[in-house]
Amino acid sequence: MMIPRDCLRCHGRLEAGFVVDHGHYGSPDTQNWFSGTVERSFWTGLRTKGREKHEVTTWRCTKCGMLESYAGPQNPSVAVTGKWSDG
Repeated sequence: MMIPRDCLRCHGRLEAGFVVDHGHYGSPDTQNWFSGTVERSFWTGLRTKGREKHEVTTWRCTKCGMLESYAGPQNPSVAVTGKWSDG
């Protein structure tokens, strides 16, 4: 997968970032994508055991604000500094 550099909507510049989800006890974590449909669990909230899982990477357009998110084995990685990285 090529690293996105331009917004699909307005062709503005994309900047690396991440979206925070709050998990157990409100602790911050990054988003994850799971295969299949939602199955609720009384004890854990959602059933995720045995499902394919990928961390989600997100970019934001500096011009229009649109977010682009990607998940998968070819997911382009982003350094903590927010600069583009190929892995």
